[in-house]
Amino acid sequence: MTNAQTSPKTAPDDRAAWTALWALVIGFFMILVDSTIVSTAMPAIMRGLDTGINGVIWVNSAYLLAFAVPLLVTGRLGDRFGPKNLYVIGLALFTASSLWCGLSPSIGMLIAARVAQGLGAAMMTPQTMTFITRMFPAQRRGAAMGVWGAVAGVATLAGPILGGVLVDTLGWEWIFFVNVPVGLLAMWRVWVKVPQLPRHSRSFDWLGVVLSAVAMFLIVFGIQEANTYDWGTIVGPVTVWSLIIAGVIVLVGFVVWQHFNRREPLLPLGLFRNANFSLANVAITAMGLAITAMSFPMILYLQSVRGMTPTMSALMIAPMAVVSGVLAPLAGRMTNKIDPKVLAVPGFLLFGGGIVAYGLLLTPDMPLWVLLLPPVVMGIGSAGIWPSVSLTATRDLGQSDAGAGSGVYNTTRQVGAVLGSALIAFLMEARISVESTAVLATMPQTGDADSAGAGSEATMGQTIPEFLHGAFSTALGQSLLLPGLVAVFAAVVCLFFRRPVAVPETRG
Repeated sequence: MTNAQTSPKTAPDDRAAWTALWALVIGFFMILVDSTIVSTAMPAIMRGLDTGINGVIWVNSAYLLAFAVPLLVTGRLGDRFGPKNLYVIGLALFTASSLWCGLSPSIGMLIAARVAQGLGAAMMTPQTMTFITRMFPAQRRGAAMGVWGAVAGVATLAGPILGGVLVDTLGWEWIFFVNVPVGLLAMWRVWVKVPQLPRHSRSFDWLGVVLSAVAMFLIVFGIQEANTYDWGTIVGPVTVWSLIIAGVIVLVGFVVWQHFNRREPLLPLGLFRNANFSLANVAITAMGLAITAMSFPMILYLQSVRGMTPTMSALMIAPMAVVSGVLAPLAGRMTNKIDPKVLAVPGFLLFGGGIVAYGLLLTPDMPLWVLLLPPVVMGIGSAGIWPSVSLTATRDLGQSDAGAGSGVYNTTRQVGAVLGSALIAFLMEARISVESTAVLATMPQTGDADSAGAGSEATMGQTIPEFLHGAFSTALGQSLLLPGLVAVFAAVVCLFFRRPVAVPETRG
């Protein structure tokens, strides 16, 4: 069977479709929370596993990298073996690896467990959008995307808050242990409430998988380790620059292979003939970068400069999650009735402008109530971004392209997140080093100044010397300009959205 309209079992009514969607978003919420929950737990993980900032950043980057690379193929696997089956397998892997994360005795073991988590998340994520595209008629898909966008926005922004509460009350291990009961609940709900959808025969481009994985790893490793090796030699003839250049070359090779692969390429370049799909992928890449990169400087400022606990620092950015969660469903319903750019453009401007404003406000004595204002603006912007961009990317796609399209869309978002994690780590260390060195150069060589050397290396989890608070605040504020300006760039991209073409009301 290839057409869901011929089978009542695979063409659920609206009520059944909504029930299935709510079952799916439990697991979707969980995996997105894990994209950001580590940020507030970083100091505790560093102390508990005796590691440095680079090691703990790899805990986040390893998850994001393992999440991003397989997404292009897991969308196809869902088409081939059934999106429900692949979602449940991925959820089981994610849940089991969460237990492994919490039991990890070393930083290396934790990074390995996070890779397994990322693979499970990669199996789940494309299936969620595939279900929305195939179960909901076109004119009601915007409301479903609004729910999806609300879950994505709240989960990504609420991760640090949940992480802070768990670290303060139970310990860093519980940011992973909490996934186990949630994962079991999600598996039960999906098994009972989500229907089996028709499968499409697919071939798999394994050479494309290898090329894309190698390219991503080389680029991300090179960027993230640049400060560690001072942009120089890593081992023998291998340098930071050679890794990044090699990654770009392999990436070009991947795109060329996709062009000449006449069977069924991993990345169907034909999808990008649709202007809305192409522009939406650029925009969501920028969103993935911005939303991942912004949390590290904000949390480091609040904990290391202002001396807040993980919970308090996370609550300072809570308005983003609250406002986004309230407004995103409304924005989703509006997306069906208006041009998506009407929401996307101001959404990105508000989101990026809020980040930039936050960065400019970072001083050691800035009143805390003032720092609560930019997150409200960012939450309003985020609410308009998720449903409008997601619907723009998928509404013009046919049913046979749903899996491939959602896989590409989610891949680009995760690629942005991976690059955001790597770039912000590099930028933070670089700017803190410059600003701290400038302050220390003006001071007499006393014991206090010498002891501040550790502070200039941005050791998370420790309160830095008071005379370096200004330097740290300035450096972290400068770092926030990166995600802020990237979001503003996305607003310009969204100006070119076209009104989506009408799609026949089909399900399946």
